[in-house]
Amino acid sequence: MCTYATVHTQIAGSAKGPGSAWFTVDEAVVYFDHPVHAMAEHTLNIDLADPRSSTGERVALELSARAARALAAAITAALDAVPPALTA
Repeated sequence: MCTYATVHTQIAGSAKGPGSAWFTVDEAVVYFDHPVHAMAEHTLNIDLADPRSSTGERVALELSARAARALAAAITAALDAVPPALTA
């Protein structure tokens, strides 16, 4: 079953893509749907891209629900472990 539940969020960062080239990312698209590559029925998919790029630089993740929750918890734990002044 497809939910078509898609969340777009603006971000500020960099990603390393094919050919080990760094590029700017300013949008993340997150959705739960059928994966393209992962061996699972459904995955949480995260696309990080620079929509202004003429060559389509992109990093994509396809994670099981369990892995996605673990990643979200790890991100929160890492941010909570540093002084607030560094994350302001």
